[in-house]
Amino acid sequence: METIKLTIDNLQVEVPKGTNLVEAAAGAGIKIPTLCYMNLHELNYTNNPGVCRICVVEVEGRKNLAPACKTVCTEGMVVRTHTPRVINARQTVLELILSNHPNECLTCPKNGYCTLQNLARDLGIREAKYTGEVTKPLMDMSLSIERNMDKCIMCRRCETACNQMQTVGALAVTHRGFASVLGTAFNEPLQTTQCVNCGQCVAVCPTGALSENNNIREVFRAIGDPKKTVVVQTAPAVRVGLGQDFGFSGRSVTGKMVTALRQLGFDYVFDTDFAADLTIMEEGTELLQRLGAYLSGDKEVKLPLMTSCCPGWVSFMEKHYPELRDNLSTAKSPQQMFGALAKNYFAAKMGIDRRNLVVVSVMPCVAKKSEAARPEFGCDGDQDVNLSITTRELARMIRFANMNFKELEESDFDRPLGESTGAGVIFGATGGVIEAAVRTAYEVYTKKPLGRLDFTELRGMEGIRSATVDMDGTPVRIGIAHGLAHARQLAEEVLAGRSPYHAIEIMACPGGCIGGGGQPYHLGNIDVLKERTASLYAEDRDKPLRKSHENPYIQSLYSEYLGQPCGKLAHELLHTHYYDRKPTVDTTPANLKK
Repeated sequence: METIKLTIDNLQVEVPKGTNLVEAAAGAGIKIPTLCYMNLHELNYTNNPGVCRICVVEVEGRKNLAPACKTVCTEGMVVRTHTPRVINARQTVLELILSNHPNECLTCPKNGYCTLQNLARDLGIREAKYTGEVTKPLMDMSLSIERNMDKCIMCRRCETACNQMQTVGALAVTHRGFASVLGTAFNEPLQTTQCVNCGQCVAVCPTGALSENNNIREVFRAIGDPKKTVVVQTAPAVRVGLGQDFGFSGRSVTGKMVTALRQLGFDYVFDTDFAADLTIMEEGTELLQRLGAYLSGDKEVKLPLMTSCCPGWVSFMEKHYPELRDNLSTAKSPQQMFGALAKNYFAAKMGIDRRNLVVVSVMPCVAKKSEAARPEFGCDGDQDVNLSITTRELARMIRFANMNFKELEESDFDRPLGESTGAGVIFGATGGVIEAAVRTAYEVYTKKPLGRLDFTELRGMEGIRSATVDMDGTPVRIGIAHGLAHARQLAEEVLAGRSPYHAIEIMACPGGCIGGGGQPYHLGNIDVLKERTASLYAEDRDKPLRKSHENPYIQSLYSEYLGQPCGKLAHELLHTHYYDRKPTVDTTPANLKK
């Protein structure tokens, strides 16, 4: 690789040819502040409009200040990143940005996590020097996402996430000049557009312009109601994300999290990993049934079977590829399987009317909020999952309760819906669902013990991966995608009849649930996602049981209540169907160009 040498703040730096100054400085440990620039290196997505000008630097020989994100390094270049001239320019630019920004920091959902707020602190901004016309407030709220466009700084990160990373096409800049706004086509409410509620726009937004629809008040209200029994379930990825807010970056904090939930007042604390094991039993059985029919010559069977755990992906399919409805597994997601069991099995066992049982889920995902509200996931107006909150919301609740999270003792989940295997844990990482399914499907299909449990060929951060698993002479071809742009590629192959796979796992978010739209902000640092993934696989290795069908509580559930996987009662409670949910107005970028 051809490299060049330059000097940044008196440090000699050598970088690959074509590197911009922001990346070159970062490699030398020098931070150049940015607002609009974002580089998700290993995911190959970059937002680089060069509009904020916060990253200006002095380059020897140039009269004007250079935007570091748009300036490519050249041989012998001499750069200064923190001269008085540079600092003055950054302060002026930031003051101008703040002149069109509401002073609502104390009540803003991004308070404490806002890049704009942090920059104002670092640059010593203490007063609003400029006044004048400001953007009119434009608010919009879907089941999952809240938009406050008067806080938008036009960095266009969300546009990149929505259009490049996810290829959804729900958000784009409209109008020109001061009237420019980041919005939906024809000003449609987000709920009625192509938006799939994945939350990646929220994850990359540097201000409070985009945030999750907050349900903390409703949860505390339910906990405080003496007539209600409130249970909570926590997803696999939450335990490796929550700690980031309390000094345990990337590490699993399962035991402390359980203790915190009990101290918040939840009556029972359960593990969604149990429902993940249950999902494997249902989805794995469904895969074997479809494969069996296919190998027996049934030409009508729908293959590849596509996973249905991710609500962002399910919504994407319903809105963009309704023709693939029959390819999706009918198995509900772990969140909804748990909700169905809690409201029907657990409530009856405890002698509680299902309407007096409040099921709360803690998820790494904002799309889980809209999933929980789907009308088919309930009975007579009582939803199986009443409230879904994000990892970030749980962190806020713990702070509200004034807990010293670091000093909390560790405790275990409640039984019987809290015991899980390592297979349930790895659901939180891309490739984990299909790896967990393979562990069980292999032994059920071959009637032989699995020689190895770690299918490393199914792991990794590449956007699209493939592998072939030999099931005792029967090759099963598997495809994996994370990020909806990659999902679109696999979906197009299936539609065209060119897909080589028998099974496909798709997760809407980068890295899977560990990079979910409701997780603590990684701000483009892929190392954070890698740490979370490693922690999940470490917890899997430490589990005494690592295959879903070996979970004794799962076995008891089937023998005492459900019967057989994919049997009559199991199908009634744990499976679903899908819809054509294309918006009445086609707002995809391709259609708008027409």
